[in-house]
Amino acid sequence: MLSQDGPSQGHVATGFGLSPFPEEFWLGGSVHRVTECRASRDYRLWLKFQDGLEGSVFLGDLLEVSAFSAWRDVDQFCRVAVDRNAATVVWEGGIRLDPDILHQDLMSSKAAREFNPSGLFLEVE
Repeated sequence: MLSQDGPSQGHVATGFGLSPFPEEFWLGGSVHRVTECRASRDYRLWLKFQDGLEGSVFLGDLLEVSAFSAWRDVDQFCRVAVDRNAATVVWEGGIRLDPDILHQDLMSSKAAREFNPSGLFLEVE
């Protein structure tokens, strides 16, 4: 619960309420750092990380979550920016995504493309 003095016990107030992450996380304390991003009208987000990893992740599934309802207006979704201090992607209204999770999602989609027991190359993103 938030007090009038702000978050308690090391939690940080975010656009979604209390976050279990320490304040350092939102100030660039994550392992992976987003350096560039571009959004497309099909709810894909192209990302480039400081370690050189780049590619796109599909975020359209989040439209059903009330915290992301602003994205139902695709123009709002396309107004993504990189917060240089937190090294992650942010939108108006306080939406920000964990860069480590985005990095993991991107790595997983690349691994899915690389592993194909039938020997056929399937495009998965």
